[in-house]
Amino acid sequence: MATESLATLSSDTLADQAYRSVRAAIVTGELGPGQKVTERGLAERLTVSPTPVREAIRRLEQDGLLERTGPRTVKVSTIGDTALQDLAEVEVALRGMVARFAARHVTPEQLGNLDAILDQADDLLILIKQRHSNGDPVTRNVNQLLDTMERFNDAVSACANNPVLMRLLDQTRVFSRSESRARRLERIAQDPSFGLDRYTTHRALVRALRAGDSATAEAVVIEDARGGLSALLSDG
Repeated sequence: MATESLATLSSDTLADQAYRSVRAAIVTGELGPGQKVTERGLAERLTVSPTPVREAIRRLEQDGLLERTGPRTVKVSTIGDTALQDLAEVEVALRGMVARFAARHVTPEQLGNLDAILDQADDLLILIKQRHSNGDPVTRNVNQLLDTMERFNDAVSACANNPVLMRLLDQTRVFSRSESRARRLERIAQDPSFGLDRYTTHRALVRALRAGDSATAEAVVIEDARGGLSALLSDG
């Protein structure tokens, strides 16, 4: 399956984007274990200068995802299932921390917005189930649901009011948003009910946020994030 992890970069944080793009390509198998890559080659694929790529490679070496074989050449380390799960656990923990901070700082207006987003998601879920039972195509509706849940997650992140934590989370995501979307759509094509049962946990999260219960909010998100990432990392 094609990915967008090595697509052209265009923002000011080129080193961070190069790091995330190459890391995503390694985790998803776009760059396979033992494959040799060069600074110049990656820079050309990412359409950037060698400088941000050099910094990205340095960070990936520290992560153990790349191994240096020459002054300008590295190879992809062999990553086992355990290493991938370790990467996922970092993201899961950070997502839990976002929920914990959100419970401390959420406003009534933000809670109302979260409820409204979930109402839209519920309507889409009903429509998807109806169309599927009638044998009608649901791809457009599923994409609308995924868009809605991205809005929900972004809204929860905004509630945390912690830019430093959000930068850390952005830098440690196992999958980019586009890769996560592609994997979800692929799994849903195989099993139309894939992941739909997990949306019930979002109401539990909002209840915890409304109660200011940071421990419960964190626990709900950790369980949900762990299950979601495990499902996307599995072979299906």
